[in-house]
Amino acid sequence: MEVILKKDKLGEWAAQLGTQAEVFAPDFADDVWNFVKVEAGADVALDHPNTVRPAKGYVFPQREVLYRFRQERGKAPQITETLPADAPAVVFGVRPCDGRAMVRNDKVFTCGFADPYYQARRDKVVFVGLACSTPPSPNCFCLSVGGAPDAEDGLDVLMTELYGRYHVKALTAKGKEIVAAATALFTEAQAADKSEVETVHAAARSYPQRSIAAMEKVAEGLKRNFDSPEWEALGRACIGCGACTYLCPSCHCFDINDEITSQSPLAGARVRTWDNCQFPEFTMHTSGHNPRETTGARLRQRICHKLLYFVENHNIQQCTGCGRCITHCPVGIDIVRIANVMEEAAAQ
Repeated sequence: MEVILKKDKLGEWAAQLGTQAEVFAPDFADDVWNFVKVEAGADVALDHPNTVRPAKGYVFPQREVLYRFRQERGKAPQITETLPADAPAVVFGVRPCDGRAMVRNDKVFTCGFADPYYQARRDKVVFVGLACSTPPSPNCFCLSVGGAPDAEDGLDVLMTELYGRYHVKALTAKGKEIVAAATALFTEAQAADKSEVETVHAAARSYPQRSIAAMEKVAEGLKRNFDSPEWEALGRACIGCGACTYLCPSCHCFDINDEITSQSPLAGARVRTWDNCQFPEFTMHTSGHNPRETTGARLRQRICHKLLYFVENHNIQQCTGCGRCITHCPVGIDIVRIANVMEEAAAQ
């Protein structure tokens, strides 16, 4: 389904969807761009760089309660599962790199065994993508990892900005449903519109990006140089803040803890939270031994997970080239530079 929406009708579309779902869109708040809830009557404009936080939080939140428990003396323990009860959501302005990350996260949480918490949210969220006319960040490198500024993977709708209007392509049943919910706002896309879309997409793909010279050689380079002293040199600057993984659209490691809210009677909740492979405690054993005790070893783990282990397990890179980990690293650690170093090492 391909239709045209005038730019001045975008807010009206969001308002109509807002009667049945929570609507989110990028906005500049607290000095950064992030997804925020669109309040009734608020304007919506899609002229943003990439958000700081990725869209994955709508299906894999940073903190969620898995179940609550209560134990009273002399009584059987009570365990109450808390499956997500989130309202349906429509998220506008999702960049294709975040959409492609959803495909990777689906492989982790829904292949073989479907995580019910992740799946419950995934079923309720509609991702409305926005194709990139120019790279939204100076550190974008989606082309190097098999993506594109107009990639459709993981999205329900892909919007492309044209002069005074958007080309809106519904990709899934959920996408078609939100377009059908406001049919009066759309007109059918004509041949000239589709031709203009192809021109915009082609221009975006030719726009200069950061580049990994030979992506097909990186995995081999990582394997050959697993024990290289270069890792310690590359990781020496790392301060272990974890921004690289918390802001990554495809990082999915988590921890599970019991939070006690009452001692008598004993009550609390089992909670899942994002974890971070750049923290020293991530691999700390109860014996006190830590197999990744240095920043170099932890950096190696992150890069290998993205560009080697995920490739071996799923035949695709986990990284989608959004560049957030480069842009927001306070000490300038650069995954593109590291990948190129490893590619060069594979040729030696």
